[in-house]
Amino acid sequence: MSAPDVQDRKLLSRLPAGIWALGFVSLLMDVSSEMIHALLPVYLTVGLGASALALGVIEGIAEATAAITKVFSGALSDRIGRRKELAAFGYGLAAVTKPVFPLAASLGWVVAARFIDRIGKGIRGAPRDALVADLAPPGMRGAAFGLRQSLDTVGAFLGPLAAIGLMWLFANDFRSVFWVAVIPAVLSVALLLWVVREPARPAARRKVRNPLSRAELTSLGPVYWWVVAVATLFTLARFSEAFLILRAQGAGIPLMLVPLVLVGMNLAYALSAWPVGVLSDRIGRTGLLLSGLGLLIVADLVLALAPGLAGIAVGVLIWGLHMGFTQGLLAALVAESVPEELRGTAFGMFNLVTGVALLIASLLAGALWEVYGPGATFLAGAGFAAVSAFGLLPLRRRLARAPEAG
Repeated sequence: MSAPDVQDRKLLSRLPAGIWALGFVSLLMDVSSEMIHALLPVYLTVGLGASALALGVIEGIAEATAAITKVFSGALSDRIGRRKELAAFGYGLAAVTKPVFPLAASLGWVVAARFIDRIGKGIRGAPRDALVADLAPPGMRGAAFGLRQSLDTVGAFLGPLAAIGLMWLFANDFRSVFWVAVIPAVLSVALLLWVVREPARPAARRKVRNPLSRAELTSLGPVYWWVVAVATLFTLARFSEAFLILRAQGAGIPLMLVPLVLVGMNLAYALSAWPVGVLSDRIGRTGLLLSGLGLLIVADLVLALAPGLAGIAVGVLIWGLHMGFTQGLLAALVAESVPEELRGTAFGMFNLVTGVALLIASLLAGALWEVYGPGATFLAGAGFAAVSAFGLLPLRRRLARAPEAG
């Protein structure tokens, strides 16, 4: 066994059981969600007659709803000093709404189910991320968020794989696949309730009465707000992955194999998030974030210009690598740049701003797709990614001057 392998095993063993459990909670819920999400764009456009622009509106509003909800759940977790109960409620709400998808008789029902499901995601997101930061040992937040992100993303490619097998088994019956997706959602909630233990709130930690007050938001600090600004530009460049599915469908991928798009993307994401997180604890985060932006630019250019399914496959894999190089690192930067008593609020505000950016990006992507075609959509994403790189240089200087907040 090589020295790096031994070191990685030691790192994994040093991470608390609660972080592992939260990772598997995310894994199971993502298996459920992605079984549905991998088929939903085609189900909406082919089965229910929705347009690409309508798909962009649905996806954007769904994700923006989740982002807005995260603000209030994150702030509430800071006010009451508890994270697990809110996370469990959010996961539970998502599990309860899963049966609506197979029961839906019209586009309106599907939109409503997607909307409520995203509210559940919004409720759980900020408290869960703050709980990961609370549980992570000092100097290992990149590894902790990388591990949770990797396990989360394992679920995100197992879900589409399951969808492919079940579509074959059920002869392209969408509703039967959606029913099976209910099972891992229920298991996810059970694991969170019975296994995850929240650490006791330190007696010396300051109590926050109104986390969303102007004074508290100001106390988050300039480094945090610069991280939010950079992440917003990232998000404008990274619209909904639903457009990757439509790109592959337009190139002629068979209906049953459409979920392979998310399988490939999330496989690359899962394999890269953990090692990138560990590496960021050693060498810093901003250089790796810049590499992630470069990967996104390359992915967009390939998806815009490369012909055939082989070119799309390469673009999708590079897109997944860019996710592994950016998402966990941004979460670690948020956790490190704010006081620990405001971590829930910080993650909530972070997700609100980036969620609004995702709504704008999805609307723009859908409009460009309708008017100019898929090439224009991905070229615009590459342009936003290039602009984002300029925001990383001042962030690097600010991080070098600022001590870790918590």
